[in-house]
Amino acid sequence: MSDSPPTGGNASWLRWLPGLRVMRSYQRAWLRHDVVAGLVLTTMLVPVGIAYAEASGVPGIYGLYATIVPLLAYAVFGPSRILVLGPDSALAGVILAVVLPLSAGDPQRAVVLASAMAIVSGAVCVAAGVAQLGFVTELLSKPIRYGYMNGIALTVLLSQLPKLLGFSVQAEGPLRRIGAIASGVLEGKTNIAALVVGASALASILLLKRRPRIPAILIAVVGATLAVDGFDLAARAGVSVLGPLPQGLPMPSLPLISLDDVTSVLIGGLAVALVSFADTSVLSRAYAARLRTPVDPNQEMFGLGIANLAAGFVQGFPISSSSSRTPVAEAAGARTQLTGVVGALAIAVLLVSAPNLLQHLPSTALAAVVIASAIGLVEVADLRRIYRIQQWEFWLSMTCFAGVAVFGAVPGIGIAVAIAVIEFLWDGWRPHSAVLGRVEGVKGYHDISRYPQARRIPGLVLFRWDAPLFFANAELFRDRVLGAVASSPTPVRWMVVAAEPVTSVDVTAADIVAELDDSLHTEGIELCFAEMKDPVKDKLKRFELFARFGAETFYATVDEAVKAYLGSHPVEWVDGQKETP
Repeated sequence: MSDSPPTGGNASWLRWLPGLRVMRSYQRAWLRHDVVAGLVLTTMLVPVGIAYAEASGVPGIYGLYATIVPLLAYAVFGPSRILVLGPDSALAGVILAVVLPLSAGDPQRAVVLASAMAIVSGAVCVAAGVAQLGFVTELLSKPIRYGYMNGIALTVLLSQLPKLLGFSVQAEGPLRRIGAIASGVLEGKTNIAALVVGASALASILLLKRRPRIPAILIAVVGATLAVDGFDLAARAGVSVLGPLPQGLPMPSLPLISLDDVTSVLIGGLAVALVSFADTSVLSRAYAARLRTPVDPNQEMFGLGIANLAAGFVQGFPISSSSSRTPVAEAAGARTQLTGVVGALAIAVLLVSAPNLLQHLPSTALAAVVIASAIGLVEVADLRRIYRIQQWEFWLSMTCFAGVAVFGAVPGIGIAVAIAVIEFLWDGWRPHSAVLGRVEGVKGYHDISRYPQARRIPGLVLFRWDAPLFFANAELFRDRVLGAVASSPTPVRWMVVAAEPVTSVDVTAADIVAELDDSLHTEGIELCFAEMKDPVKDKLKRFELFARFGAETFYATVDEAVKAYLGSHPVEWVDGQKETP
């Protein structure tokens, strides 16, 4: 049966509850697959949730809280059938950048701050989804995404490396942290036992990751835990372990922060919303294409927002989709979001009945889990391709990377967004334009700079503008039109703007076009347009320009404009050939 949106009276509210639509068409044959996949997924959700919690600056138990409730919420409000949500390494650096300096070492304050960030992120995503702003993250180009994700990967790596080595550092900022780590190693602070356990776990994860059906993280974590417990390394070698988890389920709680923390939490929450939805939308589209189940990006943003709100109100922290756990669910045979529900319930059973099961889990193994995930965030191969085909975009990526690496995750993401806006404006601010002419043997009219042999019709300038007309480029448009007139080899009678690429006109641009018309009219030149789209014409009508120019100056095609010009101004080429319509 189909899970397509319902029609009729229920459509207005059921469209926001895609999970219920799936349940209404649920097939009994899917149940066994979903239950098995959920149990398999649980074996990864638990160690990863704890590891990413500690990487985010909060106690490990809160990573499980941030897994249980969001999975249940997304199962109802999320549109993707098998997407797995939860704590994520891509967010750890952003959360840590806010939580670490504000909490001053107080774990409970860190939890409150992280929960408040989740609420901010969730509210932003819900509002954006309702406002149909799911396209926003598409404004971040691939090189810019690579840059900030590589920067976040470096930030996470540096935050976890001391744990892998068995000691801690207090330095803030990537450069200072690198120095502090190097000093710690040189001063002999490395705990060899912790390093051996952590490095073994990391090597196991990286080697086994190449085989998706093998639970690499589970094997590495269980192996490290058995080694620490069997050799009593916590007592004999000082290897730090997780300890017993609090028994019971998370209770609803309102995270109240001080006024001094509001600005940092708001900025951090916005940054988290941007990163989490950018990652979720990409992963969601990938699996939607693979499963042939289209996903509405606005609904995806709404579902992600509800999941984050749920996390924030149960002492969790910001969550996102997972590019490592979702493939596990798929490989295990998941059919619907019931897989996530089973995983959430299994974790809840663990917390109620066996909270001491993971007490010997070493912190160095958790660091290995996070480091392996951070390594997976690093993109090198495609950046090499970008460097080869377009170097300026490669250097944009490097600038974003440096921004995150030097200034930290939150300012770095702000730099990435600023660069994305500048890149977008630059393409429209200084667009390409061309004077057109006829080329022997080639149909249509073409850029004379590309075809120097192109013939220009005496008295007629055909000018193409390859961008929308708006406040940032309107004066440049006027200058280039006047420049084309000035460089014409013959006195100009008509200026025809080939406006097919012009998708919009704003008030500033409209006023400058009116001024341009006055300037051309003073010189006895008529301004005409060809191939202008109807929505752009509608704007000109609102701006009272269409009536000013007259309908007769707008032509459906460039060829039609040329024929109209030749009908009233027959011309003769230098070689004596007469041009007539």
